[in-house]
Amino acid sequence: MRIVLLGAPGSGKGTQSQRLVQHHGIPQISTGDLLRAARANGTPLGLRAQAAMDAGKLVDDEIVLGIIRERLAEPDAQRGFILDGFPRNIAQAQALDAMLRELGQPLDAVIEMQVEYDELTRRISGRRTCSDCDRVFNTFGGTAAQSGADLCPKTGAPHRLFQRPDDDEATVAQRLRVYEEKTRPLVEFYRSQGLLRSINAQGDVDAVTARLEAALARGKAPASSSAKVQVRKKAAAGKKVPAAKKAPPKRQAAAGKKAPSRKKAAARPKRPMAIRKARRKMAARKASRKPARKPARKPARGKARARRHR
Repeated sequence: MRIVLLGAPGSGKGTQSQRLVQHHGIPQISTGDLLRAARANGTPLGLRAQAAMDAGKLVDDEIVLGIIRERLAEPDAQRGFILDGFPRNIAQAQALDAMLRELGQPLDAVIEMQVEYDELTRRISGRRTCSDCDRVFNTFGGTAAQSGADLCPKTGAPHRLFQRPDDDEATVAQRLRVYEEKTRPLVEFYRSQGLLRSINAQGDVDAVTARLEAALARGKAPASSSAKVQVRKKAAAGKKVPAAKKAPPKRQAAAGKKAPSRKKAAARPKRPMAIRKARRKMAARKASRKPARKPARKPARGKARARRHR
């Protein structure tokens, strides 16, 4: 299963990604995590990313794609992956598609997580991040981290939470405007490819997970039916139309005579044929009978009297 989780900041992509990791055993690939790991490990791409960030510039798409390519080459990503936070615009989506086709790992689905903007603002302003393991929690979610029951996997102690500057409520509106301008067009981009599946990402976390799993279990989106229709049309065009069967030799018309069409033959009335048969029978009966004797002619009355007087 190779999917992209698409949604505005605060839509719950990170939370649902972690659940998919647990349920399906495939890795979550977050570009932010990858960049931090590359910088920490001092890889060539990580050093280039660090130089760009130190100069106050955005990290080039080429660097991000290179880091994703390296991550997809690892053994745990061979069964699938979850892309979270990438792509963020049409150019990145096109570059990602080209790279995945080259690797023979095309996307299976893109899940759009729909949340109203008022709820997004509330969620983002309530975010807190662990300074040790980088895990993200939310003060409105009643998570185990706030209750002290969950411990940091790195330190074994309670999470040390802080609010990132870009999670401050003052910056939320600007982040949402950037999403609308740059990332929202990806919805139509992936819909046109038949990959998009949208879910309501508001409400109970378990309910959202159930909707997400149901969307992944479905086949391709109706919009992909256009590609299937094209395939069916091509297949139909390649089929040869069977030639009309020729009439057997016995039914061929005699030389020089035009054989009547089936339509005309079927239109002939049956009565004349029956009359001809009846006439032939009557003629046969007459021919078989002996001619009857003619009765003797009686003489006229005057001639009979004259004979008696003689």
